[in-house]
Amino acid sequence: MPTPAPSRADLLEQLHLAGRESSTATVMFHATLAAMKGLSATETKAIDVLDRQGPLTAGELAVRTGLAPPSVTGLIDRLARKGFVRRVDDPDDRRRVRVERCPEAVAELTPLFADFGAQIDALYAEFTDEQLHTILRFMIEITRRQRDATARLAARGAGEKFEPIST
Repeated sequence: MPTPAPSRADLLEQLHLAGRESSTATVMFHATLAAMKGLSATETKAIDVLDRQGPLTAGELAVRTGLAPPSVTGLIDRLARKGFVRRVDDPDDRRRVRVERCPEAVAELTPLFADFGAQIDALYAEFTDEQLHTILRFMIEITRRQRDATARLAARGAGEKFEPIST
């Protein structure tokens, strides 16, 4: 006799638990990787943002990370001292400075992701294109919602009016 499918409530509980487990595993992976290079997890994620977005002003980096501007200034200073980023003149506005990653230093991080990247590629191979589209849609949407939640939480911490959204 086949095992009955879990109820929706059980399935949602399992999804919430799996999300928490995934979040913990992600944070621990990045903390471990960062420690190997004398960085914090926040510093590695800021480097990742610059890798994906290209050179940004400090303000743009603050918006994309959800960090407060004064925190971003300190973050940039630390990363520059460690040789992972540099400040460059903005080619469109000489009054502004952009922060860009230093490719030679960032290249030192790449091999640390190789094992996990290979395992992820093997996992993707187990799914159909249709399933991958669903997974991609879920990942994009959960990331958007987490960014929104981060912004609301930061606003609350800054003493701004906090408006929970209803979904």
